[in-house]
Amino acid sequence: MTLTRIDPGPRMSEAVIIGDLIFLAGQVPDDLTADITVQTQQVLANIDAVLAQAGASKADIGSVQVWLADMSDFAGMNAVWDAWVDRANPPARATGGVALARPGMRVEMIVIARNPHSG
Repeated sequence: MTLTRIDPGPRMSEAVIIGDLIFLAGQVPDDLTADITVQTQQVLANIDAVLAQAGASKADIGSVQVWLADMSDFAGMNAVWDAWVDRANPPARATGGVALARPGMRVEMIVIARNPHSG
């Protein structure tokens, strides 16, 4: 079974492909001053970009963990999510409230997807 790292750094890789699965690192927003709508759009765009690097798309996502710094952002995050999600291929998803790593970060998402090229 092969293992491929996408954008490895000294602490972590952006994603790791192991056989049939693609594991994305936690995807975070670029603008920590933005509201939940913009931050969610940025996180989902980052997910799309990393999946594309792995040769996959949101249709290949099997599971997503959504972490919110404030659960009152749940509806705002869901509004953006609902416009983005592949309705023909919705993933399993869990959402929880947690203390995120940096001040101003409102949302982080972790994705596990299938590798459509694994044969």
